[in-house]
Amino acid sequence: MTQPISTPDPQPVSTTVTRSAIFIVATVNEDAASRATVRAWCADVANLARAVGKRVPSGNLSCVVGFSSDAWDRLFGDPRPAELHPFREFGSGERVAAATPGDLLLHIRADQTDLCFELATQLMNRLEGAVTTVDEVHGFRNFDMRAMIGFVDGTENPTGNDAEHFTVIGADEDPGFAGGSYVLVQKYLHDMKGWNALTVEAQERIIGRTKLQDIELDADVKPSCSHSSLTTLTDANGDEVKIVRDNMPFGRPGSGEFGTYFIGYARSPAPIEQMLENMFVGKPPGNYDRLLDFSRAVTGSLFFVPSQPLLEALAEREPSLAGAVDASIDSQPSFEPAAALSADGSLAIGSLKGAPRHE
Repeated sequence: MTQPISTPDPQPVSTTVTRSAIFIVATVNEDAASRATVRAWCADVANLARAVGKRVPSGNLSCVVGFSSDAWDRLFGDPRPAELHPFREFGSGERVAAATPGDLLLHIRADQTDLCFELATQLMNRLEGAVTTVDEVHGFRNFDMRAMIGFVDGTENPTGNDAEHFTVIGADEDPGFAGGSYVLVQKYLHDMKGWNALTVEAQERIIGRTKLQDIELDADVKPSCSHSSLTTLTDANGDEVKIVRDNMPFGRPGSGEFGTYFIGYARSPAPIEQMLENMFVGKPPGNYDRLLDFSRAVTGSLFFVPSQPLLEALAEREPSLAGAVDASIDSQPSFEPAAALSADGSLAIGSLKGAPRHE
């Protein structure tokens, strides 16, 4: 009897929901010494997380590390993850899912802010002089899992084995990168004055769920432009395609800043990109997510999350001359033809390989 091929242990992409998080996006400096520092650092991440976590064993401390397409080429070269590419922009005018700089993602989670802070400090100390932080957000869990806009967030997240199924690359999909995941991050800023000026009923129609009870609106009431409608996907067999979200509210009330840090994990970037196209372009085009009238995406990056064993092994890997990208040349995104929904409106997961920016 043939034994199933085992999948390497993934990083903690679908770990326990926590009260606090720190998101750090950084660029890797162009010199060879900086690249060598980042590669060596890959072997330290798990050890540092364990060391800090032992101070509060019940604190559920974890860290996920991801690399962008350009960073992978410069740091590690070939082979590369099959679906790793630069962040793809969607939309036009004031409603754009824009790409912003970012080579390295740190997603640090714990039930205590001090644990997140200490681990972030230790990790960034090891990277001093090798990277430049371009974005840092400290998130908090808002009351009963509610987003900044007052609705429960992450209701449809898969759990347990389902979470692993939707987020972790199988051994038969991309063998050299089994156990890995893709993660897409965006920082949204909200017009809270405008949002709070709406009636609860108007807010519910925009989201597609009731605000207090967190119940999905009936199909004959829920608008096709609601956030829920546009971010619900099905595959060619009619089965729902899910991602794992671990969004966090953040803000600075004294500065009038109120936001949501979106972070979505999946075993392919295709479903998350399809959601963004539905939201920012519309399904059909023009029938866009009305939440974007009150929420503006100000960052956008896509990263590959290697399995835990691969992350540690990357410390010893250097790009070959044939596989490396010259760091002195600015790499430009190359877009493949847009993926289309099938005739029944479903998403052909597995065949969706590209989606350019749609105007």
